[in-house]
Amino acid sequence: MSGNPSHRARLRYWFDNTMSRGTPALIGWLSAICLVIVIPVSVLLVWADKNTPTTLGNQLVSVWQNTAETFNLGGAVGTPAFVAFSVILALVALFFASTLVGLITSGVNRKIMDLRKGRSLVLEKQHTVLLGWSDQVFPIVSELVEANSNLRRSAVVILADKDKVEMEDEIHTKVPDTGTTKVICRTGSPMDPTDIGLVNPHDARSIIVLTPAAESPAGPRACACEDGGDAEVVKTLLAVTQSPQRREQPYHIVAAVSCGHNLEATRLAGGAEACVASIDDISARLIVQTSRQPGLSVIYLDLLNYAGDEFYMSAEPTLVGRSYGEALLAYDTSSPVGLLRGADGAIALNPAPDTVIAEGDRIIAVSRDDNTVVVSDFPYEIDEAAIVSPRPREEQPESVLVLGWNRRAVTIITQLDTYVTAGSRLHVVARGDEAKIAVEAVREQLRNLDASCERGDITRPGTLKSLDIGGYDHVIVLGYDDIDSAQADNQTLVTLLHLRDLENTLGRELPVVTEMTDDRNRALAPISESDDFIVSDKVISLLMTQVSENRHLARVFDDLFAAEGCEIYLKPAGDYVALQHDVDFYTVVESARRQGHSAIGYRRQSEAALPPSFGIRLNPDKKQRLSFAAGDSVIVVAQA
Repeated sequence: MSGNPSHRARLRYWFDNTMSRGTPALIGWLSAICLVIVIPVSVLLVWADKNTPTTLGNQLVSVWQNTAETFNLGGAVGTPAFVAFSVILALVALFFASTLVGLITSGVNRKIMDLRKGRSLVLEKQHTVLLGWSDQVFPIVSELVEANSNLRRSAVVILADKDKVEMEDEIHTKVPDTGTTKVICRTGSPMDPTDIGLVNPHDARSIIVLTPAAESPAGPRACACEDGGDAEVVKTLLAVTQSPQRREQPYHIVAAVSCGHNLEATRLAGGAEACVASIDDISARLIVQTSRQPGLSVIYLDLLNYAGDEFYMSAEPTLVGRSYGEALLAYDTSSPVGLLRGADGAIALNPAPDTVIAEGDRIIAVSRDDNTVVVSDFPYEIDEAAIVSPRPREEQPESVLVLGWNRRAVTIITQLDTYVTAGSRLHVVARGDEAKIAVEAVREQLRNLDASCERGDITRPGTLKSLDIGGYDHVIVLGYDDIDSAQADNQTLVTLLHLRDLENTLGRELPVVTEMTDDRNRALAPISESDDFIVSDKVISLLMTQVSENRHLARVFDDLFAAEGCEIYLKPAGDYVALQHDVDFYTVVESARRQGHSAIGYRRQSEAALPPSFGIRLNPDKKQRLSFAAGDSVIVVAQA
């Protein structure tokens, strides 16, 4: 600005400087403004009063009384000294009252802000602690609420570097009914031992370390190991296990990492106290197993969530000294699948039927709840006429088509190689050169698969029509992880629409396994009887919740997901009992036992496209009678 400043600018500058002097200046300005307003109005009140005093002295007294009453100064009238002293006392009383109100208000505001910040100590006991924040919070909280529904009082405590009220609002929106479970949020760093102390981990039943949501310029889809997400899990585990204030007894900690190559470091950080899973590895194994057995994803979701039947471990003294084969038929509303050996804590899934149950062993069974694993005295009879022997089947080379690409694809290919017979082939179609380079690099490691790759846009119908889709036994659709998750699911849905159209042209269904990011998109997908959907985050969240309630389940699922261990299979029902023959499930279990299998349910092919069960019935009441048709399956736990 050139030239001399204007009078208005000078006045504003002077006013700003005066106000910047702090509280005394503010009080002075407030007093001056009030006097400028109050005194003239007091004069007008005296002038407008019908009983206005006639003398100037009395009029001034009335003006003084109106002014004093406005400022709460008492308005005493008397000698000048008396008035002065009364004003001083009134000012002191006014200052004291104002200060007291200010202090109370300030204290209440500070307390409210402290509560809002979530910095108070949690005094719960036997609660579940969640460290961190991601989309895993909501399914985990929901499952814990379901798991604790039979308890009078339970608590879930969350510590995250996020506003407490914001966390509570999000949870209330996604999990509106928490039943008897109290959800408590605290604000703090999960990597700071002092902040972790706020959630009272010393008295917690279990601690779940959430996998941070990875962020990238394209959206939350980048590998968590690329942006430090897995590193945060490692630091959080160290903050818990290495804290000087930690308890003497071992913690029960559950965690998951996004990238498999961070698994070993994370397990070292957690030590023997932590059960650590690899999201990539489990997702890849589940995709492979499901691609070979349509309906398997529904079975796992049923076993992993607390709304259906789950794995429980129960000691049964009446079965000690008897065989595992006898235990298979000892329950009518529970389905044994193995033993937890009391001697060394080893897990034995589907042991030999003549395995003797020892003192201290516990039965691993699929059941509705932990209190429903009860031995039955029902006098069942095995229908020997209905039991059949399985028809021999010669394994044939298979062909697999993979549409799309992400960081789990190489693991999927190497896992598939362990399942298929020699001479099988796998073809990948994906955009860019990353997939082609990776396939070429992994080809030398494959023993049974002949892998190939071509570039193409899987969302274009022309690309899919050129692939001779009808010549493939299995189709796997993977979501890209270098783009936004919503965009990846959108592309997956478009690809599924084109595949459904090709099915109509071929006149038969394609067995498609689809990987999705958001479980809500599953409801939008065009499905058929042979479709399966894998939502990695949801599966891992459910798995972590199960393990947090029972640490032995980590080894159960390790065995089920491993290619060399026992797995869940959907076998033709005609390999166990005669079709169209009325039997009870005791007979099915006995037939499976003779083949060295543990039967846990069945699937109706006629209901395979009907949600939510898609024809799956786990742990049926063995007393109920049923008959199977062609295409129906018996669900068993078996070696192969």
